[in-house]
Amino acid sequence: MAKITRKPAPREAAVPKKKAKPVATKPKAPAKKSLKAMKPWTPAEIHEVFSRFRKANPAPKGELEHVNPFTLLVAVVLSAQATDAGVNKATRALFEVADTPQKMLDLGEERLREYIKTIGLYRTKAKNVIALSAKLLSEFGGQVPRTRAEIESLPGAGRKTANVVLNMAFGEHTMAVDTHVFRVGNRTGLAPGKTPLEVELGLEKVIPAEFMLRAHHWLILHGRYTCLARKPRCEVCLINDLCRWPEKTV
Repeated sequence: MAKITRKPAPREAAVPKKKAKPVATKPKAPAKKSLKAMKPWTPAEIHEVFSRFRKANPAPKGELEHVNPFTLLVAVVLSAQATDAGVNKATRALFEVADTPQKMLDLGEERLREYIKTIGLYRTKAKNVIALSAKLLSEFGGQVPRTRAEIESLPGAGRKTANVVLNMAFGEHTMAVDTHVFRVGNRTGLAPGKTPLEVELGLEKVIPAEFMLRAHHWLILHGRYTCLARKPRCEVCLINDLCRWPEKTV
């Protein structure tokens, strides 16, 4: 019987692989100018800035309504993550019945909540106000203490609260840094910083002593009404010729 031999099947020709198309890369956006790289302010320029603020508003006042150091302390504690206008609306009636630590304790947490329920986080804040009132009575003779460390030891009070109270109630040269002051310090280049404490210390270092009593009021008001977060009003800014912000509109 004849032997059958099978021819091997022809191999298929290798299909050449298609070269991958290069992925188009978007051009990198130019890096924003660092505030740290801004031209430093000279002492003369800083003096000029605060001279203009003083001339425009010689006696600026905080917008939180209060009748004594205790009610100021309470108002500042309540103002965390809330507007001054919203706090004032709640505290006008509250301070008529509870303007001392003892009266606040007598009012009690439940009734206090009814007065401040229009303010954000009112339950936690009510608990803190009652606790700080008790601590003032037990440790400080019912008086608001006059040191930063002692104020910060009170429930609900932090460094900013202490700085506001020390400045407004006791005339200390402190710098309370809220969201407005933080923005102004960074945007203008007056005191760039990644944290409120960095901005605070930077401002205290460069602002002349003659302006320090009212400096934080001027900066808060400037940030609240002129140097706005989204649409700063550069056209009416008192210091637009000195401001270092590279994106200013004048």
